[in-house]
Amino acid sequence: MKTFFLATNNKHKIKEVLEIAPEIDWKTIADFPELDGFDPEETGKTFTENAEIKARAYAEKTGLTTVAEDSGLEVFSLNREPGIYSARWFPGSDKDRNMALLDRLENKDKEARYVATICVFDPKEDKVNFFEGEVLGEISSKIKGDKGFGYDPLFIPDGYDQTFGELGEEVKQKLSHRKDAFTKFLKWLSS
Repeated sequence: MKTFFLATNNKHKIKEVLEIAPEIDWKTIADFPELDGFDPEETGKTFTENAEIKARAYAEKTGLTTVAEDSGLEVFSLNREPGIYSARWFPGSDKDRNMALLDRLENKDKEARYVATICVFDPKEDKVNFFEGEVLGEISSKIKGDKGFGYDPLFIPDGYDQTFGELGEEVKQKLSHRKDAFTKFLKWLSS
């Protein structure tokens, strides 16, 4: 089986991906301790561009076919913000960002989506492939639940009345934008 490097320092993402796609022979930062803290600058204007930047940068360091993902939350009434800046559009912790988002959404429509774009880059063939996943939903009027990370305590997926922060990992793993993107990647891989 082909080995892939999972290009992220985010322990939450690593855990999610290893659970979503356990059949893959993954290498992570744990296998390349010299890359701990390596964080290529995301200068792209889209999730796709940022995923490719990360995939190419990590592949250059590891020599392995690299899977990088860029993801975020898009709130439609805020012109799809925080978007590609989801993890850095407001300084501080996840809770600080959640509170800032609630402030920005006062008296506005709360429809949103989580989106994830995966870039698979093979450095030997200089080939890229992209896979996008999404989950539609809305933003809760207050922070609920302590599971997950990022905006999970605010995001209520369509068909549910609880946030990902309340629903927990098992439900999120079935519905998430990351699951959607990685399912498409796995289907492509097996074809």
